[in-house]
Amino acid sequence: MARRAGSADLPLHGGRVPPWLGRRMTRLGAVITEAIILEYGRDELLRRLAHPFWFQSLGCVMGMDWHSSGITTSVIGALKRGLAPLSKELGLHVCGGRGRHSRETPAELLAVGERVGLDGEALARASRLVAKVDSAAVQDGFDLYLHAFIVADDGRWVVVQQGMSDERRQARRYHWLSEGMASFVEAPHAAIEGRGQGRIVNLTDRRAAASRGRQLDLLGGIGPDGILRELARIEGRSAGPQPLLPHLVMPAHHDVRAEDVVARRLHGALAAAADRGPQDFSELLLVPGIGARTVRALAMVAEVVHGAPCRFTDPARFSLAHGGKDRHPFPVPIRVYDRTIEVMKSAVLKAKLGNEEELAAIRRLDDQARRLERAATGPSVPALIAAERASSHEYGGRSVFGWEPPPGKAETGG
Repeated sequence: MARRAGSADLPLHGGRVPPWLGRRMTRLGAVITEAIILEYGRDELLRRLAHPFWFQSLGCVMGMDWHSSGITTSVIGALKRGLAPLSKELGLHVCGGRGRHSRETPAELLAVGERVGLDGEALARASRLVAKVDSAAVQDGFDLYLHAFIVADDGRWVVVQQGMSDERRQARRYHWLSEGMASFVEAPHAAIEGRGQGRIVNLTDRRAAASRGRQLDLLGGIGPDGILRELARIEGRSAGPQPLLPHLVMPAHHDVRAEDVVARRLHGALAAAADRGPQDFSELLLVPGIGARTVRALAMVAEVVHGAPCRFTDPARFSLAHGGKDRHPFPVPIRVYDRTIEVMKSAVLKAKLGNEEELAAIRRLDDQARRLERAATGPSVPALIAAERASSHEYGGRSVFGWEPPPGKAETGG
């Protein structure tokens, strides 16, 4: 049966991803995807996309607003753009998106089916069913506005869709995974993100099988008038408790605080960067411009590629790799971001040609971080963020507010 992976609260945010960040998210998202497929296979990538904690961490390491609902739209958009030229090579296709793009999903799936020999009609039907379940069978007060369907050449797929509640100023993200799914209407979700909002209607719960059957009986038996009478009779009766899932609480505050980060994991990554950096990166990769700051970012990217699900309970930590577009936890260090992409692209390209040493070096960086985090110490989260902000200009710091000025000068706007 399908598995549920947890839930999370996502505050609604306005605004758009600036083009300078969107282009980089596209490139980094594509190369991270390639690295995961090279190391672990396509099925593992689909499983990770169906894991809400990992998905949020991916968005954080890509420089998006670390806690907001916008991560869903931006990550899906970046993957769709970045993987389109690689779809034939990787056997992976990203369909749908936000708003009108979501409505184009069935047509896109039909086109994919025709290109690669899949049953496009069945995929389009699956897309419609998934959307119907989360908009009608699960009535939790969130209206769907995003639907993305990611399908592999072998027919396996993952769906990520999101709904919003203007009243609550929150979003809820739903994850579906075809692997092991026996039914569209009985406990099909891999995960649902969003804080419990009281009583909801979830007709996909296994315990609702009798209810689904009774509803069919009602429709075919007593008819609409009889249904209205039944509703009047039971009005006011409370529903049973909903199953509790582990959930990630994404707070409303914009700043990254110490309580948002597991410090020992952060210190492990910093220690690994200092320990393995000179050995594996300056001497082995020989990519111009690689310094200690870039290796720190790579340590967090390496964890996104190699980390186990239990390591993504604090997505905020991954925002310390490349900052955020809204200047939280600090402006995006453009030079570091670009170097990260260069190193990852170099490692993936050489691995495709049979030389896996650079990709192995990134794997060793993650291994070392896990070993060192048991004993490593380092600066506090506030101190690290303050240091990053103070040196932001040196790294080409940029946000939606503009480029970061040198220390002591007035901040630029726009």
